[in-house]
Amino acid sequence: MFAAGCFWGVEQYFRQVPGVLDAVVGYSGGKTRNPSYEDICTGRTGHAEVVHLVYDPEKVSFPKLLEHFWEMHDPTTFNRQGPDVGTQYRSAIFYYTGEQRNGAMDSMAKQTGRTTKAIVTELAPAGIFWPAEEYHQRYFEKNPGRGCHI
Repeated sequence: MFAAGCFWGVEQYFRQVPGVLDAVVGYSGGKTRNPSYEDICTGRTGHAEVVHLVYDPEKVSFPKLLEHFWEMHDPTTFNRQGPDVGTQYRSAIFYYTGEQRNGAMDSMAKQTGRTTKAIVTELAPAGIFWPAEEYHQRYFEKNPGRGCHI
């Protein structure tokens, strides 16, 4: 799962990556059970807007997904991406395996060497993924012409 600001743009970006089979927007990294969009917007649940990916590792590797993640947002802005501000818009990688953790740590170290600013991306084990409300799924397909920071 990746968090890189507003999940609409992150979802749209990842859906265009060959080998990504599905991208579902939702919430993770917080303490409230089954939060709603309104809940997470208060900043009190601790959740980030995330995109849960299903991908074919024969067509796209986890390290390649990490490259895309770093390219699509600014990992040096704390709790913010573009005009979106709040803990729900933080930069985060939620990993499922030790191999993903190690790969994320390696890629973060490479990113650190490419910037003079501190990388503020959270790296944490994946917790419960709560899918967002249906109107958030494939948002830009349902609402053409809308924009996002990505």
